Amino acid sequence: MVFSSLEFIFLFLPAFMLIYGTVPTKYKNAVIFGGSVVFYSIGLRKTPVYILLFLLTVLFNFMIAEFIESFRKSRRLWLMIGIIFNFWWLIFFKYTGFIFENINLVFHDALPLKDIILPIGISFYTFQNVSYIVDVYRKKAKAEKNLMNYGAYISMFPQLIAGPIVKYETVSAQIKKRTHSISQVESGLKLFTIGLGYKVLIANRIGGLWREIGNIGFMSISSPLAWMGIVAYSFQLYFDFCGYSYMAIGLGRVMGFEFPKNFDHPYMSLTMGEFWRRWHMTLGTWFKEYIYFPLGGSKKGTKATVRNMFVVWAFTGLWHGASWNFIIWGMVLFGLIMLERFVIGDFLEKHKAVGHLYMILVIPLTWLIFAVTDLHQLGTYFLRLVPFIPQKTYAVMEKDYVKYWGFYWKYFLAGLFFSTSLPEKIYKKIKNSMFCVILLLIVFWCSVYCMYQGMNDPFMYFRF
Repeated sequence: MVFSSLEFIFLFLPAFMLIYGTVPTKYKNAVIFGGSVVFYSIGLRKTPVYILLFLLTVLFNFMIAEFIESFRKSRRLWLMIGIIFNFWWLIFFKYTGFIFENINLVFHDALPLKDIILPIGISFYTFQNVSYIVDVYRKKAKAEKNLMNYGAYISMFPQLIAGPIVKYETVSAQIKKRTHSISQVESGLKLFTIGLGYKVLIANRIGGLWREIGNIGFMSISSPLAWMGIVAYSFQLYFDFCGYSYMAIGLGRVMGFEFPKNFDHPYMSLTMGEFWRRWHMTLGTWFKEYIYFPLGGSKKGTKATVRNMFVVWAFTGLWHGASWNFIIWGMVLFGLIMLERFVIGDFLEKHKAVGHLYMILVIPLTWLIFAVTDLHQLGTYFLRLVPFIPQKTYAVMEKDYVKYWGFYWKYFLAGLFFSTSLPEKIYKKIKNSMFCVILLLIVFWCSVYCMYQGMNDPFMYFRF
């Protein structure tokens, strides 16, 4: 079940909010835990055993934190046990197939390959569990004494499947005591509607071009259409994930929680380093606090800084997927960020027009590496981007880009406009007006219509 579905909007959410709003305050966390487990279970109808795994991780990390806090002499041992436990499951489900596949390439099918279905959201809840026990070890947070409270924190359905990655210390006070008001509910529902519009009316619609290009075949498109395709994918990915984050933050606000911001107009960045400080901000914070800083950050000289950044970007690539294209993607980002840090960064930040042109070129190219898992197909697409390189095949339709631009131009313009900070500035000025209410109602019902017509896709980050 996804947020952008009729099932969620008209069945699950009203039922949940009715129960949540009527039970006494002391039972609200139990409703969150129970409701979130139901929400997660619906998404795991084909693999219900994964519910037991999820509940096991909740119980295990709750106990590990207690042991870390209670047994001071062996606290490091308990921390290591907790980290190994959490990452063992992530590695097993997410990377076993990739590891076996590469071993078989070397040793000629020495190991049997089986399809292992990845539990939804395991990358996200693993990182939250690990951040919790590490923060208890560092004494930045106190171990939660109430299992129901901890279960509510980990399982909270607005951010369970695809973030934002919320650290326990961020919401620990709200878990125990939070306020609920009509203004919070109104603000949260408005933010949810904006996210719904981003997802259904922009991401899903412009994503159709990327799907059509895949159906045509990379070898059979023109260079202009190839460029249109990767720009379309760039907009689709942004509005899909940013839309989900807005919806999650909005739902959290309705329930009395303030989740951290996850996007800050990243496509307006001047450098790739700045871009990744604005994109999926909670993931970047996690890597910074739990990998980069423990390795020494930038305090031990240039060589150590480069090494630490290499490790972070290697992990960033692997976190997103068990495939060579993700590793290459992470290394390309590492190379670009190091180039900016030591050579061209100051120039790009000083000459903003050049910085924006640089990012207009670099963002779609890096997302192409991210999008295409087959390296042969990836190479084919890169060749298609360069029209003056001799090609073995040609576009199956003359001026194919004219045809697709005629249909998708409005979504490109919407993507460009809503990637800037201007809509947010306008929203802040009109958010308390009746005009804003009417506008958001139009967005909501247009989104519902599209969902009713079957014009909907799963959230893209669910597979990561």
